[in-house]
Order: sequence, then C-alpha cells, then structure tokens
Amino acid sequence: MIALLTAAGLSMLIAISATPIAIRYFRSRSIGQFIQEEVKGHHHKQGTPTMGGAVFVVASVVAYLVAHLRIWSPVAGFDLAVRPFSAGGLLAMGTLVGMAFIGFLDDYVKHTKKRSLGLSIKAKYSGQLLIAIGFAWGAQAAGVNTQLSIARPLGIGLGPVFVVLAILMITGFANGANFADGMDGLAAGSGALMFGAYTIIGFWQFRNPSVYPFPESIDPAELAVIAAAMLGGLLGFLWWNAAPARIFMGDVGSNAIGAVLAALAILTNTQLLLIVIAGLYVAESASSALQIAWFKATGRRIFRMAPIHHHFELAGWPETTVVVRLWIVAGIGVALGLGLFYSDFIRAGGLF
Repeated sequence: MIALLTAAGLSMLIAISATPIAIRYFRSRSIGQFIQEEVKGHHHKQGTPTMGGAVFVVASVVAYLVAHLRIWSPVAGFDLAVRPFSAGGLLAMGTLVGMAFIGFLDDYVKHTKKRSLGLSIKAKYSGQLLIAIGFAWGAQAAGVNTQLSIARPLGIGLGPVFVVLAILMITGFANGANFADGMDGLAAGSGALMFGAYTIIGFWQFRNPSVYPFPESIDPAELAVIAAAMLGGLLGFLWWNAAPARIFMGDVGSNAIGAVLAALAILTNTQLLLIVIAGLYVAESASSALQIAWFKATGRRIFRMAPIHHHFELAGWPETTVVVRLWIVAGIGVALGLGLFYSDFIRAGGLF
C-alpha cells in the first residue's frame, strides 16, 4: 500500500510541477500542435505546445523506480534497500517507454515538417509492431498465462495465437487512446479512470493469492504500482490539460496510455475485461473504422466526423460538454468492469 501511495503521489507531484516547465520550453522552441483543416472549431488551438505526454511518462517511470526503494523496515529500522523488480513490471514499463518513443518520433516529425501528419503509416505501425512483438515474446518467457481470459484464465489455450492477440491489443489500444486525444482533457481524464481500475485490480490480486495464483515473475502488486504511477501522472498533467488546455499530450502520451493499459490487461489475465474498462477507446477506434469502411462501400458517412467525439461536437455540443459526458461514459465502463471483476472473485470463492 505504501508503494502504491508513493507511486501515485510522487508521479502526480512531478507531473503537476514539471508540466509548466515543459509548456515554457516547448513554446520557446515553437513546438506546437498542427490542427487539421477539417476539424472545425479547433483552429484557435493551432500552436498550443504539444508532446506534454513526455512529462507524465517520465513522472511514471521515476515514481515506479522510487516506489522500489525501502527506507525503513520494522526489523532493521532505517535501512535503505531496493526491492526486486519483477519481469512483469519491467515488461509493462518497457512497453510504456517503447510506445512513448514511437509517439515522440511521430510528434517530432510533425514539428519538423510543420504538418498535422507525422511518421508514415508504415513507419509508425512498424515501430508499434516491434514493441508489441517484444512484449509478447517477453511475456511468454516470463511465464504469463497464455489462455484467453476475462477476469481469470478461461481454460482456452491460445498457443501461438497469444502473440497475435498481444500484438492486436497493444497496437489497437495505443491507437484507440490516440483517437481519443482530440479534445482538451478527454484522453487524460478517461485514462486516469482506467488506470484507477487497474490499480484496484492489481492490488486485489496481490491480496488474494489463493484466488489469483501468479508465477513469481508476474507480481500483481508491482503492476498495481505502475497503474498508480500512471494515474497520478495523468491527474497532474490534467491540471494543465483541462479546457482550455495549455499543453497537449501528443502521440508520445496517447500511445503510451493505450499500450500500457493493454500490457496490464494481459499480465493480470484480464484481456477481454479491458474491452469493458477501456470501452471509450474501443468506441473511438470502432467509429473511425466504421466510418472508413462505410464510406468506401457506399460513398456516404455514418457520422458527421470520426472519431465519434467530433460527431457530437459537430452536432452542436460544446467541447467541454462532450468531454465531461465521455468521461461519464468512461466511468461507467470502469465501474462495470470492476463489477464484473468482483463478481468473478465472489464466484471463485472470495469473501465479500
């Protein structure tokens, strides 16, 4: 519990303190957001500093490392030591940093080319694919359960399909979070709710080892620390990212959010449950996919504009109304996901 509080508190403190420094730094170097022509009503945001996601990514990494320091123990008193790192925790953090780096490259190309498009689709997805393959290989080597799971393994062995599932989840949710990063505070606020859910899930699994047996290499407590660090970092960033945003997270932040959520889901054996918990990101991705497919097939559009948050904005909803209502949608998904997780715990013989 102390590690969770340390990770969340320190990450939030770093993010809320360092973001103004990042705002001044990026503004002094004219590193600002480029707005697509078709996104009506957002042209006043042109030039707003971007790549702010680097702040909460760094904050989360630092908080994760510090949370492993033990300064005092009941037996020895003051005793500086480092708690061991688990393979699962390192895999999740490696995915976070790796996807953030791909996002940084994408943002950097946007800045140098002075356009709203960054890396080519081939380059971007190739980078994401390498990170996802590395995670899948590492997870198998660490002994993660490769069965299909909702709140626990279902007894359906995936075999080589596990690698495909891991790749689809990590790249899919990375891009889902990226789609949601289109309005002030939308991705940060909804992401904080989702990481709050995984803080609870990881800690609950740690406290109930008889119900949730894990290999030594996959430590649910450490996964909860990572989720708590991301929760704190996003809350600190949201202080400056809420409407009217003084800085955007950019792909460096959104890619990291979605990818590490998927990594946590795979490592905690809650693969399919993530579809509920991160239902907002699923809806954002699905709306874009449906819009493209329907337009190619019929030449007509389903939504006024995709992703779906732009549809509501073009329907006349103020941006802040869209954001708050979608936060509520994200909260409903998180509550439903936690409810399904707890009901499974009760069915498995856990106590009320």
